[in-house]
Amino acid sequence: MKKVIQFLPDNVTMEVEEGENLLTAAAKAGIYINAYCGGDGVCGKCKVKIESGEVASDKAMKLRAADQEAGFRLACQSRVVSDLVVRIPEMKSADGKTLARKPKTTRAISARSLDALIGSWEVDPPVEKRFLKLDPPTMEDNVPDLQRLLRAIRKGCYDCAEPTYDHPQLLHELPFTLRESDWGVTVILLRGKRAEEPDRIIAVEPGNTTDRLYGLAIDIGTTTVCGVLLDLNSGEVLAEASAYNEQISHGEDVISRIIYSQRPGGLKTLQERVVRTINQVIETVCRQVIISPSDISYIMAAGNTIMSHLLLAMNPKYIREAPYVPTCSQFPLTRAAALGVYAHPSVRLFLYPSVASYVGGDIISGVHACRMYQSPEVTLFIDIGTNGEIVVGNQDWMVCAACSAGPAFEGGGIKFGMRASAGAIENFHIHPETLEPMIVTIEQVKPRGICGSGLISIVSELLEARVIDQQGKFDRRRSHARLREGEDGYEYVLVWAKDSMMGEDIVITEVDLDNLIRAKGAMYAGYQTLLESVGMSFADLERVILAGNFGAYIDLERAISIGLLPDIDREKFFYLGNGSLLGCQISLTDHKRFRERTAVSSLMTNMELSENSEFMSHYMAALFLPHTDMSLFPTVQAKLREA
Repeated sequence: MKKVIQFLPDNVTMEVEEGENLLTAAAKAGIYINAYCGGDGVCGKCKVKIESGEVASDKAMKLRAADQEAGFRLACQSRVVSDLVVRIPEMKSADGKTLARKPKTTRAISARSLDALIGSWEVDPPVEKRFLKLDPPTMEDNVPDLQRLLRAIRKGCYDCAEPTYDHPQLLHELPFTLRESDWGVTVILLRGKRAEEPDRIIAVEPGNTTDRLYGLAIDIGTTTVCGVLLDLNSGEVLAEASAYNEQISHGEDVISRIIYSQRPGGLKTLQERVVRTINQVIETVCRQVIISPSDISYIMAAGNTIMSHLLLAMNPKYIREAPYVPTCSQFPLTRAAALGVYAHPSVRLFLYPSVASYVGGDIISGVHACRMYQSPEVTLFIDIGTNGEIVVGNQDWMVCAACSAGPAFEGGGIKFGMRASAGAIENFHIHPETLEPMIVTIEQVKPRGICGSGLISIVSELLEARVIDQQGKFDRRRSHARLREGEDGYEYVLVWAKDSMMGEDIVITEVDLDNLIRAKGAMYAGYQTLLESVGMSFADLERVILAGNFGAYIDLERAISIGLLPDIDREKFFYLGNGSLLGCQISLTDHKRFRERTAVSSLMTNMELSENSEFMSHYMAALFLPHTDMSLFPTVQAKLREA
């Protein structure tokens, strides 16, 4: 249920979900509160006064009794349970002067458009279970066991073609399964990839197991593997899990992994690592709902072209070499168990097809999920990750490209970078006069690192406060305890050691800033190059759809401020989330939507940015915060002038 918070004296009002953390809500509203323990409740700096309404806390607040009686609470320890009026106490400088307050302009991308983007889908999965009670054989009716089974299937489906089977093991076990179950069995049928193809028998189980029909959607990311377990009888999401892709130990990006795959035993090692990661996800989701991995009846997966090749142990050598040719773009339907994936021997694993060497099934799945291929609006689809992928077009045409943004947005290449998990700094504000931080971490615990959304917040705030310049260099003229020379050059101390989870200072360095600028520069140059290739500019866009793991937490204004996203009408932006995983969920639930996937890949034309001279020019111009051409960022220009 939504609750309304009014922050005084800034007079900023926002809606939040009941139970929202008050410090997190203030940060999202652009309200600065001096807080640097991440929300752990130990620094005691985030004291606010509740003038009306009610908050709750899960533990005792470290406040004097007199303060609590006067209505003061620690924002980081308070959960919203009613409409609130909250007063932020005045801050004073060392000489007693009241410090100015000015709310920031922030705007989290709304999920309001999600239903409009993805539409509805039926619960009609690509696999189904049918319970059959067969007539036992007699001397008068002694047809073979397989024909008896097929006859029972046809009996309840008069207009369907006779199903096929393709696994000899099924015949080895069939006589014993039928007799041990007293001729009552459940048949698992896999629908044909196309409407005209017959169903296929993939397993026969003893007894009635129709109430246990589960499917797994998997996004095989370069950095993170995510999974969602679905009840295919109802379409309900039962459990979710994610794990770091263990291939990271052999390279943070796809190029490094292609190089590693060419070593003796390298390809086998990379396949084993990603399979082990998938199995971690499977074990986690199955443990959450207390089922066995063998209960999963179908797996739908998507990954970029290199990840798909490595999963199937196909050599990706020529993907890296001009003219950048993959082994195939349509991947075979594979038995999961044959790859080492924890599953019933009959379970099939389907991989979304790819378009080119660096535009893979994850992008196809995302575009499929948001139905861009059925929409008349000219759309820019962006999947921001280690391998940034971009699509421009509509229902008549689509052009796509990929650019190596690097792992910065997922915490890689950043000194204290980490994935979005407990203790990661996800939001940050800085006071323009005191230069003291406001730190908000995931799960409101002591800080232990910086995730992608936190990195964007930090860089945007440092830029607006003029702590760094537009080249990403710290202002060395400023004298402040948090600004210092470190091991990797100049740095800003986000969290002192005594306030961090690891007992060491958490900093942002100029090396980190440089890595971020290169990553966002590659993405922005990709948008520009792709649009220009079809005679368009940002002004021609009617929609921008953002996908990607960390997109759920991205602050639109800050992403624009650093030059990661174009400075256009904010109402044109839509948030999709993990489009790759969502596409897999839809295809896993509705086989008709699944069959539409061929329309997506057939509409796409790939452009190799590495072979485009304009891309490098745009890239060099984008190595600035937000850009060397400030006319492309009029609202950011105005904001920086005002600051």
